[in-house]
Amino acid sequence: MIELGENRYGKSRVRLVRVKRDPERHHLREWTLQVLLEGDYDSCFREGDNSKILPTDTMKNTVYWLARKSQAACMEDFAKELIDFLLARNPQVLSAEIKSWEKIWDRVLIGGKPHPTAFVQSSAERATTRVQRTQNSGFSIVSGLENLIMMKTAGSGFEGYIQDSLTTLEPTRDRLLGTCLSATWEYAAQEADFDRLRGKLRALLVEAFACHDSKSVQHTLYAMGERVLNEVGEVEDIELTMPNIHCLLVDLSRFGEDNPNEVFMPIDEPHGYIQARLQRQGTR
Repeated sequence: MIELGENRYGKSRVRLVRVKRDPERHHLREWTLQVLLEGDYDSCFREGDNSKILPTDTMKNTVYWLARKSQAACMEDFAKELIDFLLARNPQVLSAEIKSWEKIWDRVLIGGKPHPTAFVQSSAERATTRVQRTQNSGFSIVSGLENLIMMKTAGSGFEGYIQDSLTTLEPTRDRLLGTCLSATWEYAAQEADFDRLRGKLRALLVEAFACHDSKSVQHTLYAMGERVLNEVGEVEDIELTMPNIHCLLVDLSRFGEDNPNEVFMPIDEPHGYIQARLQRQGTR
């Protein structure tokens, strides 16, 4: 006897640009959404019965229709509205999940002042969220960021590690520390000022990275997560992924030159990969 295991379906890479036109300035948001539904679809898989299937093209159209009516200012609130709409109209759906990624658009500065209707994209950083709800239950909201590239040229070392017959890395008390940060955090409440909290968390992470006296990437990762949990009570836990983007000191001695920690060769791969989740004691 063959049983159908866990399954879900939906629409991916639904791209949406929305402009809210206030009299004094416009507000631009660009989101890419993925809609996933889980429910009673056994007859579809087994018998080809599509009577319970909401077409994925309809899901795409729903995103654009709701975007026109929605007053949500952030993608977390928009995802909640979209989930509520889909669950209310589709009782065969057990749960709905929305994943969303946001490209960051900054206002153009003219004479040091933000332009009301012109924007620029200056990095590959993206905001993220995953919102999920089961019928007759509350929301689970996990937000984050990715591709936040940071570098510090002081306050970082790496020594005291295991050295065996295969070790070639030299200990150092003064190195460049670079990373491409990804972070996710779970909110304790279903209602919050998500945009404000995202900005606060990002600022705390960047400040902790910059100011921490780093003995390793692990050491700095912990300090960053600890700073967030100590100062943002709305967050339950935080997971940080910090690849160690290496810049290798170039040996110029063969050319008769010294190199007082000024000339480096950046390499993208291979690179170190450090990941950890931090949470308040007793929360799990």
